[in-house]
Amino acid sequence: MNMMVKSGYGLSMNYYMMACPFADMVIRNTVNKALQSDPTLAAALVRMHFHDCFVEGCDGSVLIDSTKDNTAEKDSPANLSLRGYEIIDAAKDALERQCPGVVSCADILAMAARDAVFFAGGPFYDLPKGRKDGRRSKIEDTINLPPPTLNSSELITMFGKRGFTAQEMVVLSGGHTLGMARCSSFKSRLTNFDSTHDVDPNLDTQFARTLLKTCSGGDKAEQPFDSSRNSFDNDYFNALQRKAGVLVSDQTLFASAMTRGMVNAYATNQAMFFFDFQRAFVKMGLMDVKEGSKGEVRNTCRIIN
Repeated sequence: MNMMVKSGYGLSMNYYMMACPFADMVIRNTVNKALQSDPTLAAALVRMHFHDCFVEGCDGSVLIDSTKDNTAEKDSPANLSLRGYEIIDAAKDALERQCPGVVSCADILAMAARDAVFFAGGPFYDLPKGRKDGRRSKIEDTINLPPPTLNSSELITMFGKRGFTAQEMVVLSGGHTLGMARCSSFKSRLTNFDSTHDVDPNLDTQFARTLLKTCSGGDKAEQPFDSSRNSFDNDYFNALQRKAGVLVSDQTLFASAMTRGMVNAYATNQAMFFFDFQRAFVKMGLMDVKEGSKGEVRNTCRIIN
């Protein structure tokens, strides 16, 4: 994994070895305790890290609360369904008691997402640490988050601009093996889809009925991405093969000839999915990281110092 850490990042695997040697253990214990009482929070932590990194880089900016003078990222429509902030707060509080002012909120979030993947049955991997916390969190920056309506070529372009290959985009989409989507993000597939189709033609007929039933509960009704919403496995890719992807941006990966081969490969080989996912997830955690004086270590994750 070290090969992916450019020296310019100022990050290293043992960044806290001297200043806060038990940082890893404190975060893992906090995450495990929270997930034992609510396993659905594994998906929430993975998603929060993704939403942090894709806006202004992995700098903990998604954790900052809005003020009367500033509407922060977390109050953007794309982020209103994020949850699990209390886990990051609890880990931060524990670390501040042990080694005050040392461990950044951005690192806590990256490590918590890693621990969530492992807790849910996914691969364990180490990641470089030393990210600093950003001082900017603005609602307008969340335009950089990929919407759930993108097709495969749009996703390849959007991820490509951030330095990811098509394969890395597909494997990161596999993070949807955890969690669920709200009806509001897929209901457009079920009626008046386009000028020639009422229902999305890439959607299995039986599964379309399942989604309609889910949406009868309103816009906030939840549909799991696959049959094992709290288990990190390759079932997501098997669902795409059955045309049972929940979002347009999920099913397009199988519908498109550009990415179908990758979906088929991960559907048949979970070990390969795990290996490629951990590499892509570590790479994602290095997006535009702040280092040195470009950031800070927040005292409280919700407030800029």
